[in-house]
Amino acid sequence: MRKVRIAATQMACSPDTAANVTEAERLIRLAAADGANVILIQELFETPYFCQDRNPAFFDLARPVENHPMIGRLSALARELGVVLPLSFFERANQAHYNSVAIVDADGALLGVYRKSHIPDGPGYSEKYYFNPGDTGFRVWSTAFGRIGVGICWDQWFPESARAMALLGAEVLLYPTAIGSEPQDASLDSRAHWRRVMQGHAGANLMPLVASNRIGVEPGEKTALTFYGTSFIAGPTGEVVADMDDHTSGVIVAEFDLDAVAAQRRAWGVFRDRRADLYGPLLSLDGRRE
Repeated sequence: MRKVRIAATQMACSPDTAANVTEAERLIRLAAADGANVILIQELFETPYFCQDRNPAFFDLARPVENHPMIGRLSALARELGVVLPLSFFERANQAHYNSVAIVDADGALLGVYRKSHIPDGPGYSEKYYFNPGDTGFRVWSTAFGRIGVGICWDQWFPESARAMALLGAEVLLYPTAIGSEPQDASLDSRAHWRRVMQGHAGANLMPLVASNRIGVEPGEKTALTFYGTSFIAGPTGEVVADMDDHTSGVIVAEFDLDAVAAQRRAWGVFRDRRADLYGPLLSLDGRRE
């Protein structure tokens, strides 16, 4: 048996970066106290979700991964608590800017960085203004508590992302997220759709999945977004095993036996019976094959 306890967290973010990081640390300590080994904090948790507006001043929030203050602080925390932390941050790399996750192992070592592949652009979510498309490809990391694959928010709507990480050997899928209301239509509420899509990733790939979303109302220059939280953990058949409401800061934890899940995944045959020779249409935008 290889039992692992994985945690989702959610919190509201203020313009006070230091306070946001301190709150993230508090939640990490709560999760670790409940025995969590892998703890997921939401997308871009150091600041409010600045992508509501197109303001060049917000580029000043970006930092290189090297000597990053938040990553350094929480890497030390990971080492202290013996936990794995995927840490979302706004990355500056020379003239490029990325929406990235630094993967910190349980000894505090930085295993690498994933850069968000799918960049949304719509009312209230103008990420293409700030972020270059990620150039890392989908990645999987061997940590002290299993092999994890991490996508970022909009990545979670694409089954190809989850399947690529599964094929690379992921045992758990994690998605830090920032999603809420749609300023162009107050009647839109995507939370149920959002959850079902990721439950499908868990079920299709027969592996646990964690989604951590932010909460709270964040004003922009012209509009405001209300983030709907509802962070959750799904089991390997897509069942929700733990979840949160749409307004409370906190932590949820679930335990899985990765060896038992692997046996279930092998027995079910979805990877045995794949027909990679027939999937050429996935390699083009319009489904055509040369």
